[in-house]
Amino acid sequence: MPLSDDQPHTRTRLPVAEQTTPATGRQARPLRTLLTVLGIVTLLVVAVAVANRDKPAVGRDGTSTSGDRAPGAAASPDRTAASGQQPVATTSNGIGTGYPHTDQGAQSAAANYAVALGSADMFRTDSRRTVLATVADPTALPALQTRLDQAFTPETNARYGLDAQGRAPKGQTFVSRIVPIGTRTTNGADTATRVDVWCTGLYGLAGEGSVVPVTQDWYTLTVTMRWTGSDWKLTDYSRAAGPAPLPGDQQAATAKEIADAVQQFGGFRYAR
Repeated sequence: MPLSDDQPHTRTRLPVAEQTTPATGRQARPLRTLLTVLGIVTLLVVAVAVANRDKPAVGRDGTSTSGDRAPGAAASPDRTAASGQQPVATTSNGIGTGYPHTDQGAQSAAANYAVALGSADMFRTDSRRTVLATVADPTALPALQTRLDQAFTPETNARYGLDAQGRAPKGQTFVSRIVPIGTRTTNGADTATRVDVWCTGLYGLAGEGSVVPVTQDWYTLTVTMRWTGSDWKLTDYSRAAGPAPLPGDQQAATAKEIADAVQQFGGFRYAR
């Protein structure tokens, strides 16, 4: 007999362990799938971000740029990195000339002029004047020549073990060689510029019986130049000590090894 609406109903309550569980399993499964997909996507995004974190941006001219550098911010040290462009195609008296009318050209000129100004040629009057005539602006040449003639006196030569004419004793080799470590423009303009050249240098007499052994020096040479219409030319310079690193734990070469190295290893022209 069918139950009528006014008939009492009997409800049975089972123990908790035996109660029928709602079909939540079917609902939880899609949720777990969604969370798994979101986790994978998040990991992919993080991996791409890490891979591109140190990748430099490339400008329209094909050069590397820093994406987080604010406009007008100071150039980072990587600007001194090699660009692959040749500094010059011509030389005069063994010194590169004909640098481009650009900041990079000015830095290349400053580095090469620093090498010339620190060479052994500066200790002899005739070769010193040849170097100056090659690198100096004609309007500044007389003052620079007088200044350097007063600096490279017979007394100066004697401190390096040379005679009054800048010649080394027989059987010994005089070493005066500069290696630019890096350059930076400190005051650039279209017609004039000032460039700092961080250098290390070797000075002294190499050979048996030397009383002035070859030693190393660190300094910064500030080179001021003017654009003459066809090249960057020196108008002034100044020198400051350092910055110098701590000396390495390395055995010093013998006098003969230094002499052989100077004679066998040629110098370089430097450029960006």
